[in-house]
Amino acid sequence: MENPSFVLRGLKNVAIEDRPRPTLQDPHDVIVHVAQTGICGSDFHWQRGRIGDYKLTGPMVLGHESSGVVVETGSMVSHLKPGDRVTLEPGVPCRRCEYCRKGSYQHCGDMIFAATPPWDGTLAKYYVNASDFCYKIPDTMDLEEAAMVEPVSVACTIVKTADLRGGQTVLVLGCGPIGVLSQAVAKVYGATTVVAVDVVESRLEVAKSYGVDHTFIPPRADSAADPMEHAEKVAEMLKQQVQIEEGFDVVLECSGAEACIQLGIYAAKKGATFVQAGMGKENVFFPITAVCTRGLNIKGSIRYLAGCYPAAINLIGSGRIDVKRLITDRFKFEEAEQAFELVKSGRHNTFKVMIAGVQE
Repeated sequence: MENPSFVLRGLKNVAIEDRPRPTLQDPHDVIVHVAQTGICGSDFHWQRGRIGDYKLTGPMVLGHESSGVVVETGSMVSHLKPGDRVTLEPGVPCRRCEYCRKGSYQHCGDMIFAATPPWDGTLAKYYVNASDFCYKIPDTMDLEEAAMVEPVSVACTIVKTADLRGGQTVLVLGCGPIGVLSQAVAKVYGATTVVAVDVVESRLEVAKSYGVDHTFIPPRADSAADPMEHAEKVAEMLKQQVQIEEGFDVVLECSGAEACIQLGIYAAKKGATFVQAGMGKENVFFPITAVCTRGLNIKGSIRYLAGCYPAAINLIGSGRIDVKRLITDRFKFEEAEQAFELVKSGRHNTFKVMIAGVQE
């Protein structure tokens, strides 16, 4: 096969297809032989056919959390050469629009983002990327860790969006990979107290291994309970348990669960910053009056901010954040469908699933 690729053909229909080996069309691009790819939750949103405004319009190669080895460079590329090991930032902006020119390239309307229609993703033998969005990794980092730069950079973006300052208290709702990594980044960036919330004890144990100060399992509401009254009650219970009576300076919502969003609003301190990063239901029952009366700053976090990829490389390469512990399962490229089925099964002991690249 010339360029084996793992393709989402339609709703819940995936297959490995052979596609032509890509060629360089831009002198600033490089071709990368993909070495490792992590599975992200967004890969499953595509199985529903859409994420927000983005809709699946035809067959699409999946994957965007990848690392690899450069095999060919464009004529204008000087900082990379064949054989260099790189991590791929999978969203390349236009560099010319209003958002790009003011440094907010994550909002670029013409961004080419891997595995976002109509653009193919990285789960193929070869992938073309802009050379300035390929980062050479240090010798201290292997290619699995390099693929994990993507979720760590998401966590860096969430924390940067919150404008986290040293000495603040932080509540993180959800202990999946992004939640746990956000907790780890918050600790590295100087948060005095980080509290992790999840309904699964084993996930809270993973959070503890990354240095959180407290963990909390919120009690479920009975069917007759008013969701807002329940959220407010649980928030008081949480604040008393961790002895942060005024509430948290920063709330990072990484689960997307409606109950967690509600809980986070009531657990926030007056004037606090609340960052929504988790994506669950598209519309939720939201306590907007509490946001107003508490004067909360509500922000959404998407993809990566400028500088977050280099920051993530530094955090992993320096050993300050150990990402290896989050990799629970490994598959060959030919087993990609099995890897996706495992993630889809939602097992509590499955964190990050890695798919190796196509071998020569």
